[in-house]
Formats: sequence, C-alpha cells, structure tokens
Amino acid sequence: MAAPTPFLVLCASVFGFYRVEAASDTVSSLDSSYCYGGLKVIYPELDIDKCLIIPKDMKLREKASTVWKAPQIYFPAADKGNTLKKGHMEGTTLTDYHPPTPPQKSGFHRYQFMLFEQPPDTPVSLTKQEKSARGKWDLEAFVQRFALGVPVATLQFLTKNYKD
Repeated sequence: MAAPTPFLVLCASVFGFYRVEAASDTVSSLDSSYCYGGLKVIYPELDIDKCLIIPKDMKLREKASTVWKAPQIYFPAADKGNTLKKGHMEGTTLTDYHPPTPPQKSGFHRYQFMLFEQPPDTPVSLTKQEKSARGKWDLEAFVQRFALGVPVATLQFLTKNYKD
C-alpha cells in the first residue's frame, strides 16, 4: 500500500469579496483562527507563517502582484518523510500559479493555502470548469470528490490592490 502523499491546493480569495474590518497591520480574530498546522509561504522578501495583511510599505503588495513568481511552500511536518529526506519528490501541477490581483477599490481579499493529505492511489484532477475558473469553483465539492477531509494545514494572507 502506498503511503499517503500530501498535496497543496491553493485557493484565491474568490469566496466573495469581503471587506475586512482590521487595522492596516492586524487581522481579525476570525481570520487569525483560520491559520494552523505550521504551513509557510515564502516570497523573496516576505515570509508568511501566520495569517497577516501584506503591508503596503516596501512595495510588498506591488511585488506580490507584479514581480514575484510562485512562492516556495514549506511544511515542517513533511521533513519527517523518507521520500523527502532522500530528495525524491513527485507531484502533478493541477494549475499554474497566479499572483494576487485584487481589483482596485475592492478592499482586502483573502488568499488561502490549504494542505490536504491525498488518499493512497487516488489521482487528483481538476474538471474543465475548475481549470478555467481561477478560484471561482466549488472547493467543497473538490474536497468531497477526492475524499480529502480536513486540511492538514492552512494559511492565508490578505491584500488589496497595490494602487489603493
């Protein structure tokens, strides 16, 4: 029997356009409670290891939207696996990375990273509609279709258009 393999599902914040009532550098307690499990998202000048609002200073919002490529994703618990220790990593990219690009004057948007443990011998794929609808697809249906259960780890950041 094959060992369970974690895989990462990235969901852009199109669960509706939420206005976040938070100071410019703090997130609400509800948003803070979303993050658990030790997941880290690493951009060239920004390490995200807890729920946060990307600050506008140092042009971080602009860089996240227009300069930086896909972030590195780090999950400390994965270091325990022999496959990763030996440098043998396998995976299938379901969709390419798209940077956060919230429309101007639309407030803060949530960008969420969710790590699920993939059941053995269960290939995961996106439907044609899911592939074409960046973030505007039914995550819950996807999770149920592949029996993924509850995420092992989650992380989110909030940002708004860098010109706002």
